[in-house]
Amino acid sequence: MTYWTKILSLALGLLLLTPASAQTKGKEEKKKDNKFSYVQAVDIFGSSLALLDRHFVDSIDIKRLSRIGLDGMLESLDPYTEYYSSEDTDKLRLLTTGAYGGIGSVISQRPDSTIIINDPMEGMPAAQAGLRAGDVILEVDGQDFRKSTSDKVSAALKGTPGSKIVLLIQRPGESKPRRIEFRRQKIQVSPVPYYGVIGKDMGYISLTGFPNTAAAEVKKAFLDLKSKHQLRGLILDLRDNGGGLIDEAIKIVNFFVPAGEEVVTTRGRNARRQEVVYRTTDKPLDTQIPIAVLINGQSASASEIVSGALQDLDRAVVMGVKSYGKGLVQTTMQLPYDGTIKLTTAKYYIPSGRCIQRINYQSLREGKGATILPDSLTKVFHTRAGREVRDAGGILPDIALTNDSLPTMVYYLRVNNDAFDWITDYVRSHRTIASPRDFKLTDADYASFSNHMIEKKFDYDRQSGKELKKLEDLAKFEGYYNKSREAFEALKKLLVPDLKHDLEEHRPFIEQYLTGAILTRYYYNRGALERSVAEDKMVRAAEDLLADPARYTKVLSRPEAKTAATPTAK
Repeated sequence: MTYWTKILSLALGLLLLTPASAQTKGKEEKKKDNKFSYVQAVDIFGSSLALLDRHFVDSIDIKRLSRIGLDGMLESLDPYTEYYSSEDTDKLRLLTTGAYGGIGSVISQRPDSTIIINDPMEGMPAAQAGLRAGDVILEVDGQDFRKSTSDKVSAALKGTPGSKIVLLIQRPGESKPRRIEFRRQKIQVSPVPYYGVIGKDMGYISLTGFPNTAAAEVKKAFLDLKSKHQLRGLILDLRDNGGGLIDEAIKIVNFFVPAGEEVVTTRGRNARRQEVVYRTTDKPLDTQIPIAVLINGQSASASEIVSGALQDLDRAVVMGVKSYGKGLVQTTMQLPYDGTIKLTTAKYYIPSGRCIQRINYQSLREGKGATILPDSLTKVFHTRAGREVRDAGGILPDIALTNDSLPTMVYYLRVNNDAFDWITDYVRSHRTIASPRDFKLTDADYASFSNHMIEKKFDYDRQSGKELKKLEDLAKFEGYYNKSREAFEALKKLLVPDLKHDLEEHRPFIEQYLTGAILTRYYYNRGALERSVAEDKMVRAAEDLLADPARYTKVLSRPEAKTAATPTAK
């Protein structure tokens, strides 16, 4: 088979993935038009590549060029339809299983192109070998990476589980490099980074994704909590959970509702022939324990299936912020040359019958840009008990909650190298610290951090100055600037950047960030989460609700119908 025949076969294989779907158009003429369009598209695409390869002024990378074209085509459909080449196997495996072969550490790239260990994961090879956050990677298996990119180093660190790896690293504060030898392992990223008890008797489980281990991890956590504590309620935290496998979502719902319950229905382009109903099939773990589910604007897909199904079945109180609104289902299909395409094949509907898809990508495919479902067009549905719920472009919580918004400064500190280095120095000078719930920075510690950031001339993007500049330009455009010039000049003086002031003004939020970052160095992600959960206002609100059975029951009950006032004669 020639190279160009292979290229054309790949394109043809992609374009003919769903020939049966063309039949749903209805008319024979339409089917003929579509079939001709397939052949025409393949012919034009292949001929264009051939001409480019033969006549373009400079030599070109056909593989890269065709990949750009394919990615652009799929991107025009929706953000979820993607192509994975054979080189993307690790990325796809991590997406669906949460597993890969490597050392188990997050790395990051500095502005000077040095690569550092950022976050070695608990129990993984990097941590077991003694690697620490801040270690600079100099070599991997003898290959020099003193000046490199995180992508290249990441590729070098990954490999077959059991294979030997040798790192040459430079530890901050030491004069000589260290050579560390150990073996790669299968790295399984747990979707349950933390679970525990809040207060005396409220279970808490954080679920960050839905890989093929999600249900097993939630089950293990829940049964462990039940076996050791007399639980009065359970908080299932799905905030920032972007979703994953639909089967795992069904299993998790099944833990708390009987077998035979309809959880979700998916419908493809031809609803009659492509409808699939997913029901619970197993004996549940607990159908009585009160449950509060926490969601936010980043809770999507499988998270919305779990929270929405438990809401529709009146099995849990959903609390927090309106979810993202992803009501689409993706399916992976094989392509030639070990490629895989993940494409949107259906919409899903939760037990009340609602689809919570927020963005209409049909208008995007028509070249008009994606549109968002306005609140005025949302429809009312009902839970099993008769409570009103809406499709609403997401799951609306039964109890709306808000968290304190973080100052802009904290977002910049999280990715600032000078702040990272101060934390590294703190860890070097403190061999041990208190437990996650008891650790606290001293005034001297915070003063040291503040002085360090002032000395390093830390700067960040202050929004107030930007907004003032926009207002000033608008005033000039509308002709109001001359008479308000003095006010603008006064505001400019008041908004002059003052780092010392900012560090003191936002100290509670900055200390919270520093505390979590330091705890991660000693107790890994689990320790930081234990502390943050104990201070989380949304978690506290969920705990208060579960501790009040009467209020909990009232939230899940159908509102009493208002009786019409009886007119009286006067």
